Amino acid sequence: MEVGQRITAEVIAVDPPAGRVRLSMAATGNPELWAFLKRLAPGQILAGTVASIESFGVFVALDDGPGHPVFPGVGFITIPELSWCHFETASDIVRVGERVSCGFLHFDTTNGEARLSLRATRPDPFQDFANSVAAGRTLRGRVTRLIPFGAFVQVADGVEGLIHLKDLARTPVRTPQEVVGVGDEVLVVVTDIDRGRRKLALSRREPPSR
Repeated sequence: MEVGQRITAEVIAVDPPAGRVRLSMAATGNPELWAFLKRLAPGQILAGTVASIESFGVFVALDDGPGHPVFPGVGFITIPELSWCHFETASDIVRVGERVSCGFLHFDTTNGEARLSLRATRPDPFQDFANSVAAGRTLRGRVTRLIPFGAFVQVADGVEGLIHLKDLARTPVRTPQEVVGVGDEVLVVVTDIDRGRRKLALSRREPPSR
């Protein structure tokens, strides 16, 4: 583009306080794609085929609607939306050519793509766990990851909790490696369950007696 060049664009947002209008040339350049994306509703289930797996997410070629002029697919799943469970790479969850059904999240007007969620179509194991377990419960789990300030422990299928460094042992330790290693089986006490943020706090120290 050049200053002074005449363009045809669609208004996609208006910000009166800032005195700004956001325009999209992609909308007028790909009217069929834009019209398809604007018809989608949050929560709508879309089916397609995994077209490409990248380090930043997964492209999905949707069954319905036009193709994308640039990307392998109109649908895109970010890494966090692939699964409720912890995983190392996107290839652990899906493979190219696999058929998937995903929930539609929103229309990305920057890239002209449908942001999707694969995990939205599957039960959240954390909520099931929170329904059956309360703070103070003792559980057996397996250490899955060590980080500078603590250790993650899997206490149920798809559910991991964090033991903070100060709660790893009765006596102070400087690193989690001093007391636990990946793969160790440990007994832990549930200290807090945050449903909204899907966070589970654990401790290896016995709770104070009442």
